[in-house]
Amino acid sequence: MRTMQSHIAGKFRGWVQAVAAVALVSVIAACGGGGGGDSSSSSNNSSTTLNGGSLPASPTQQPIAATAANTVPITVGRGLSGVINIPTVSVTVCPPGTTSGCQTINNIQVDTGSFGLRLVSSVLNSSLLNGGLPISTLTSGAQLAECATFADGYTWGTVRTATVQIGGETTATGIPIQIIGDKASSTVPSPGCGSGSAENTVSDLGANGILGIGTAPNDCGATCANAGTAANYSNYFSCPGGTSCTRTAVPLAQQVANPVANFTADNNGVIVQMPPVSNTGAASATGTLVFGIGTQSNNALAATQTFTTDAFGNMNNSVFNGTTVQAFFDSGSNAYFFADSSLAQCGSNFAGFYCPSAAQTRSITLGGLSSTRASVSIGILSASTLFSNTSNYAFNDLAGQIGGSSSFDLGLPFFYGRHVYYGIDQTLSGGQTPYVGF
Repeated sequence: MRTMQSHIAGKFRGWVQAVAAVALVSVIAACGGGGGGDSSSSSNNSSTTLNGGSLPASPTQQPIAATAANTVPITVGRGLSGVINIPTVSVTVCPPGTTSGCQTINNIQVDTGSFGLRLVSSVLNSSLLNGGLPISTLTSGAQLAECATFADGYTWGTVRTATVQIGGETTATGIPIQIIGDKASSTVPSPGCGSGSAENTVSDLGANGILGIGTAPNDCGATCANAGTAANYSNYFSCPGGTSCTRTAVPLAQQVANPVANFTADNNGVIVQMPPVSNTGAASATGTLVFGIGTQSNNALAATQTFTTDAFGNMNNSVFNGTTVQAFFDSGSNAYFFADSSLAQCGSNFAGFYCPSAAQTRSITLGGLSSTRASVSIGILSASTLFSNTSNYAFNDLAGQIGGSSSFDLGLPFFYGRHVYYGIDQTLSGGQTPYVGF
C-alpha cells in the first residue's frame, strides 16, 4: 500500500482492488544496508509439492515475544470486515504535547509501503475529533487537508496534530497525521484528488486506519515542499473556511509524518517479524513489530541481505524475467503483485489474482543502489484453492497481477517466516541512507 509521493517519480501505487466475496470472506487485493556479491535466500524447509507443482522452501524465522517497550504485537485474522492478509496493531493518539485525554485505537493496518498515520474519523471519540486534535493551518489561516492517492481510490481529510504512542514508544512532540473522512465529500477537489472511489470509511479500508512506517520520514517530501512541483503534484490542499480547496505547497514540518522517525528513542527503523504459516493458509498469525535497529539488545541488524534503496524503500535495480523492475517489500499489500503472462488468471470470482492449475515457483533478483544482489524464490498457489477454506485469513503464497511490467510488489506473503528490516532515511540530518533487508 503506497501513498503517492510524487507523480513525477511514478510513485502512484495503491492497495485496494475489490473482488468478489468468498462466502463470508471479504477479499481485498493490494494492488543503507551493506552486503555484497550475489547470493540466494534459503531456509530449513524442503520444497513442497501441491496440485502437481512445487513451492519453494518456506522461511522459518519466528517473531520475538512482544514484551519489551520497543515492541508491539501484530495480528492477522478476520479483523473488522474479513479482509485477508491485513496485519494490524493498536495505536494511541493524544492531544499534541500531552499524554492525557488519549484514545487507543485497535485494528490499525501496518503498512511498510506508506508513510504516516491515517485514522478514520468515525473511530475517534468526540473530544479528540472536535478540538483535541487541532486541524493544521497554513500561514494564510486556511485549513490544511490531504488527498492521499492510491491506484484505485483515495483518502480525503484534514491534517491534524497528535502525540502518537505505539507500544512503549512515544513521539517527542505532536506530529502531523491525517484524519480520513472528516470533511464532506463536497469539499473533495475535482480535478485534483486522484481517481477511483473514496476510501474514507472503515469498511472501505478494512481497518480503522493505516500506520505507514516505511523508509521515508514523511509522505511526500520535496515534491510537496517545493512550490514549483507542488503546483501540479502536491497531495496537500489549502481550504479557506474549510472549503474551496486548492492544491498547495507544504513545508516538510507540516507533512504527514512517519511516527517512528519522531519517537524519542528507537527511531531509526523498524523490524516486521511474522511467523511461518502453512502453504494452504492459516486462520490467523501473530507477529511482532520491533522499533529501532541496533538500538536495543532485541533489535540487532541480523539481516542476511540488505539493500540501499531510494527514499521510499524501492529496490530499483531488481530483475524479473529478464526485465529490470522496481521491487519493494510492502506489508500493506495482501499478496505478491507482479506481471507474468505465463500464470493463469482467475475468473471473475477472484479477478486480479492468479489461479495456476499447479503450484508455481518464481524467482526475482533483488537489487538496490549498492552492489548487493540476492535471488529470492516465491511460491504461488491458486487463489481459488486458498480461498476454498473460508476460515483462513493468513496466506504465504497468494499472488495477483499488477498493471504494467515495471513493478514487483513483495506483499505480506513474503513476510511470513521472516524478519524484514526498514532503515529510515536520515540523510537530511546527516544520518543513514534508507535501506531494507531480510
